[in-house]
Amino acid sequence: MSGAAEPAAGPMDGELLARIFLTRVVEPGDETAGRWVRELGAREVAARLRAGGEPLPGASGRRWAGSLARAERADPGRDLAVARSAGARFVHPGTAEWPRQLDDLGDGRPLGLWVRGPADLRMWALRSVAVVGARACTEYGAHMAATLAAELAERGWVVVSGGAYGVDGAAHRGALGSGGATVAVLACGVDRPYPRGHTGLISRIAEQGLVIGELPPGDHPTPSRFILRNRVIAALTRGTVVVEAAHRSGSLVTARAAGHLGRHTMGVPGPATSGRSAGVHELLRQGAVLVTDAAEIVELVGDMGELAPERRGPVLPRDLLRPTARQVLDALPARGAALADGIARDARTTRDDAIARLYELRALGYVERHGDGWKLTRQAVIPADDGSGVP
Repeated sequence: MSGAAEPAAGPMDGELLARIFLTRVVEPGDETAGRWVRELGAREVAARLRAGGEPLPGASGRRWAGSLARAERADPGRDLAVARSAGARFVHPGTAEWPRQLDDLGDGRPLGLWVRGPADLRMWALRSVAVVGARACTEYGAHMAATLAAELAERGWVVVSGGAYGVDGAAHRGALGSGGATVAVLACGVDRPYPRGHTGLISRIAEQGLVIGELPPGDHPTPSRFILRNRVIAALTRGTVVVEAAHRSGSLVTARAAGHLGRHTMGVPGPATSGRSAGVHELLRQGAVLVTDAAEIVELVGDMGELAPERRGPVLPRDLLRPTARQVLDALPARGAALADGIARDARTTRDDAIARLYELRALGYVERHGDGWKLTRQAVIPADDGSGVP
């Protein structure tokens, strides 16, 4: 093994470094490697790769040789330092921020996710919807994606997409434009926005929302990585909406993965003569649900009765909140709604951070969004007996 990587990485005795190491060695969605990790643990798999020796079960001699060559160059300590300098962190199974719905991917689940942005990924994913579609979309497709995303954000839902041109970009912009929450799932390192033409957009998402990905810092996208990225979008969200897609569109892969995982699949119809909607129409014939606005999406993916007077979930004791979230919660008025700017000012934080915490609080049942404003839910205004002794 190379002696250059060892000083920076340190001994491979931690789950965090072991999993970061493995992201350099195996490709996303590799179920054989996922089985190794499940059966032996990430640290043991990493140790065997660093030591060389006999191939692990299921690995041909050629594949094992390639894995060992990549292991020689892997330096998890350096990757972690580069990521932190870009404002990113590594979230993996077993940590508090890990979205457990990703475990539905079985041995193909990510080893971990690199995350840029102020929000809690697990909390945001609880009320999230994927909006995906054609890169070369029409004006109609861009309009529908932006409108649906804005309406979903206004209803307190997080919009997830892939950061690409076309429908993805329109969905992200629609959510951001309404002061809402959005997550971009990249097929490359989160420190290297792709496509380059969306550098500004992805930077804005990292400030107001979240940018996530499986690949370590600096890694580039490939066609296969785009396809594998789509399974994360499908698993992370409650449902996937496809807005314009030709017969061979990658967005259909996302929708079909969602269906296989038991998530809702939805499609926005287009003109019968449009080849760019042909894939959506085929998806609808195969059983996806036709939707035309956010109300229809929420009726499908939301809690029972969400279109009636909104069901109030149980509010958790405030002492379980992180200090930053509690500070934002305390900044909301007891009556009426307040704008994010005012809440941020009273909480002594930035507007983007306040929005991130508000969507976390929305997932926990403390607050709800009304137009451009935020207000406490009825259960948050009338405290239950939470054992704190405070009336």
